[in-house]
Amino acid sequence: MTAYLHQRFPELREKLGHARLGDGPTPLRALPHLSTNYPIWVKDDGAYGTGGWGGNKIRKLEWLLSDVKRQRRSTILTFGGLGTNWGLATALYARDFGIHTALALIDQPRDDHVEAQLERLRASGADIYLTRTKARTVAAAPYLYVRHRRPYLLPAGGSSPLGVLGYVEAAFELAAQVQAGTMPTPSSIVTAVGSGGTVAGLYLGLGLAGLPDTQVIGIVVNDKLRLDHRAITSPAERAAHLLERRGAKLPSTTLTPGRLTLLRDWLGTGYGHPTKQGEQALRLAHDAEGLDLDPVYTAKAMAALLDLSASGRLPDGPAIYLQTHGPR
Repeated sequence: MTAYLHQRFPELREKLGHARLGDGPTPLRALPHLSTNYPIWVKDDGAYGTGGWGGNKIRKLEWLLSDVKRQRRSTILTFGGLGTNWGLATALYARDFGIHTALALIDQPRDDHVEAQLERLRASGADIYLTRTKARTVAAAPYLYVRHRRPYLLPAGGSSPLGVLGYVEAAFELAAQVQAGTMPTPSSIVTAVGSGGTVAGLYLGLGLAGLPDTQVIGIVVNDKLRLDHRAITSPAERAAHLLERRGAKLPSTTLTPGRLTLLRDWLGTGYGHPTKQGEQALRLAHDAEGLDLDPVYTAKAMAALLDLSASGRLPDGPAIYLQTHGPR
């Protein structure tokens, strides 16, 4: 299937590669048992991706892996926590392209999930460096860069301007589903914010795709990175400039502050720490609607959505919960 961005901007086809890694469009359905003051829907990006691993990371990798091959790099160097879904997805999908992965990992609370994830990371064939803290990771980066002979550098979560295009693409996919009558025009879309690339892509993409009135509500679940309004607006702007540099004739789209809301009230103790609200939301989503969430990202976003809905603090109209949890 041709990328929506290539359909909308055919001038990009020769200058912006795309490697299809998943099957879209991802399911979009109502969640009647979770709806209170507002109709709540889910766009289930956990179903995106081939094999046993999907989620929002795969949409980013579709653009990034194509660029790694274009630049003829043999290794990706990227970053995350001990339980990184991003790192594992990168290692697994890059391996299929003949690309090696090196991971510098910082500490997070170690539970059964994190220990199992570390085993998966080791089994993936990636080189793993336990750098423990952000400061030590920064200090180690030059050594790792030389050791791996000029690797392709990617920030945590793949949230580079090119990676952001994964959710510009997803915004076009959602717009096509709305136009086809799958659901009414959404008033908001709510999702977890771990590194910022997903919400940055939605923030830019919804405007480009003809859904400029759909508000993006990001629930911050990571206190290890700066994730304020400017930190999201900047990669969105850089992604727009990237498209223009590659030849896209973009419509006039203003990244107005009111279209993006970032909330930290459901973070809890910090990155990697479950919360009681999140655990309750995780059980409710599973029992009521068959959604499988993870305790430190998507469950916190669901807890926020349920609280915002119950207290009447969402924009009027249908709200979408973007399910980004990848393991299946």
